[in-house]
Amino acid sequence: MSQPEFHRIKRLPPYVFAEVNAMKAKARAAGEDIIDMGMGNPDQPTPPHIVAKLVEAVQNPRTHRYSQSRGIPGLRRAISAYYKRRFDVDIDPETEACVTIGSKEGLANLAQAITSPGDVILVPNPSYPIHPFGFMLAGAALRHIPVSDGLDGFVPALERAIKHSVPKPSALIVSFPANPTGQTVTLDFYRPIVDLCLKHGIYILSDIAYAEIYFDGNPPPSVLQIPEAREITVEFNSLSKTYNMPGWRVGFGVGSKTLIGALAKFKSYVDYGAFTPIQVAATAALNGPQDCVLEIREMYRQRRDVLVEGLAQAGWKVPAPNASMFVWARIPEPFAEMGSLDFAKLLMQEAKVAVSPGIGFGEYGDSHVRFGLVENTQRIRQACRSIKTFLDRARKQNAPMGAATP
Repeated sequence: MSQPEFHRIKRLPPYVFAEVNAMKAKARAAGEDIIDMGMGNPDQPTPPHIVAKLVEAVQNPRTHRYSQSRGIPGLRRAISAYYKRRFDVDIDPETEACVTIGSKEGLANLAQAITSPGDVILVPNPSYPIHPFGFMLAGAALRHIPVSDGLDGFVPALERAIKHSVPKPSALIVSFPANPTGQTVTLDFYRPIVDLCLKHGIYILSDIAYAEIYFDGNPPPSVLQIPEAREITVEFNSLSKTYNMPGWRVGFGVGSKTLIGALAKFKSYVDYGAFTPIQVAATAALNGPQDCVLEIREMYRQRRDVLVEGLAQAGWKVPAPNASMFVWARIPEPFAEMGSLDFAKLLMQEAKVAVSPGIGFGEYGDSHVRFGLVENTQRIRQACRSIKTFLDRARKQNAPMGAATP
């Protein structure tokens, strides 16, 4: 029997990260020490008071039953309180908040809930893969807004996309601090975007998963701080990075009653919500002491500084991001023309350092690779020394573009 071609699956491009992961697994199986800075997977434990609350909750047999797909009331109230103290935005926990099994699930399910085949969705490029592909799986057509060279042209590009799209776009995705680029914005950046979307009847889907991982003293804003955005916007967040809870799979969406209602209704048919003890622990995270958030933020700042300084000493100058847990690095000469996937493979082969190829985040990312700050500072220094050795050897041997002679 021949391999069937399933309609939605064949719309997805090859998963380029799989090639790097396979190469990494093979190298490790051969006993090589690979410093893994690829996947944005926090390496530190969840704060003890959150774990303790999970253990306490799981001892109660009543929590072992089905949960609520839109989230337990206590967690939705905690989400509302977080938005009030962090952004001074009032969220109705009953109608404007929905707990999700990570922000990724929330985005994907909202896409299924609000998308008709052929709808046009505006997506920054490069961007986190679920942003475009969640809608592609729902049958949408994608129109990309390049952001690789900065955000000065974002609004004019958005205006052109709206003008020339048929049918008119139904939704726009924004995500700042951005993954993979680390780009940040001020509240003023959002104002013309909200005006445009209100004028043309376009929903805004915002992802602020890195809102608490910032380093310049300026907390990233929420688009919901613009009152007019409230009726057309859903904003997603996650506890994964803020509280070192990636495997717990708990996040949330807030905003438009219409969109939150659509998400909650769709979810009621496809899941029963996250395990109740996890939601109880997430409530403790949001309501409890926030010293752990400051410590996590400082850890990423230190790692960022060590990596950026170490790469500079290796002759690879990259900008230090103001936020996120990633460093977005333009491929150095003489390798600029080889593309991010081949360069990522070469870096693993020659320097024993795994990174994410920029092409995995969209075609406008192919000139870069992404470092995840998921190794301790000692390992990051080791990675930088190995990269320096590799780059020095390539320069001495005048390596041609696209190849490095061992």
